[in-house]
Amino acid sequence: MTGMADVLIAGGGIAGSTLAILLGRQGLTVEIFERGRFPKEKTCGEGLMPAGVAVLNRLGLGQAVGGAPFYGVRYHFGNQTAEGRFPRVAGLPIAGRGQRRKHLDQVLFQAAAATPGVKAHTGMAADAPFCENGRVAGLLVGGEPRRAALVVAADGVHSRMRHLLGLNKPQRRKRFGTRAHFRLGTGQTQPPWVDVFVCPGYELYVTPLPEKEVLVAGLTYAGALSEPIERAFHRWWRAQPVLAARLEGAEQVSSLMGTSPLAGNARAGVAPGIVLLGDAAGFLDPITGGGMTQALMTAELLAKYASRGLGNAKEWLWAFERDRQMLLQDYRVLTQMVLWLADHPRLAEWLLSVLRISPALFSHLVGVSGGVRRLLPFHASRESDLQALAERQ
Repeated sequence: MTGMADVLIAGGGIAGSTLAILLGRQGLTVEIFERGRFPKEKTCGEGLMPAGVAVLNRLGLGQAVGGAPFYGVRYHFGNQTAEGRFPRVAGLPIAGRGQRRKHLDQVLFQAAAATPGVKAHTGMAADAPFCENGRVAGLLVGGEPRRAALVVAADGVHSRMRHLLGLNKPQRRKRFGTRAHFRLGTGQTQPPWVDVFVCPGYELYVTPLPEKEVLVAGLTYAGALSEPIERAFHRWWRAQPVLAARLEGAEQVSSLMGTSPLAGNARAGVAPGIVLLGDAAGFLDPITGGGMTQALMTAELLAKYASRGLGNAKEWLWAFERDRQMLLQDYRVLTQMVLWLADHPRLAEWLLSVLRISPALFSHLVGVSGGVRRLLPFHASRESDLQALAERQ
């Protein structure tokens, strides 16, 4: 048995690595176990919202992550297009960033590994949590028990830790996602927007990336495919004149990659001795594009709570969970609304026409998805929420 760390983290993606950096900077000892090796590909929308960019800037990693700026979201439905620009909020970036997920993950993991007090392992998965005296006391890694004052499961939407702890909750909505990258040719333009094409039975998302690359991602219901996904994916984007024109002559630079289900659910996000973090704590759907940003924001929130002392964790775990739910509540309501509209195309088309003539309303809704606005009241910001939570601690 190895010496006891303050915190053990299963999963070295965005949430796990960000938390390790922040805890290490607080003087805590952390071990992080990542099953894969970096850089590695992952099916992802690759659009980082302004609130997520703000977290990276506070970490001092905004420049290292880089990315192509985008200033909002454009929705396309048939012949209609509506543009929603991120609202200006004091102290927050006015743009999101599009960046390859393999680059973002690698930058964060390397920063974690370089943080004093953090031991970061790749090619080494946590097998299972183990419990003593009614609480999670550590992780089994290669059959060897490793103990910690706090365990964090940040092992993704299909979290093995969540399942083994009996915290997994069946997900009724089963959706399938796929993506590929294209490099635009000479003379082809790359608009600074995330473009969303809402189509009968599927949606397409186009995110600008550095070096004239774009990500094209498609979402559909898992049971709706009646042809090979490769054929369906290329048929989808070629059926959109705006997108087909943009990709004419472009080179596909990555293989098509897919995953399902896109969502996961947890009966609870915390239990004695353990916190589920990032997608492991539950993720509704990527249709509004906030998964990476939520991972960064909630990792930062957990680090603020951990600063109160791991010996007092049983006193603040549920307070953290309550504040996390408050932080993400409006985003989840918006996601549910957009999912419902995707299933009701006539109403979606009507709403798009309303948003075209109501730029302030559209900007506000895009601000909710970008993590910088509350759904109600109109003027509140996500940043003020974080500041209030920190003051309460």
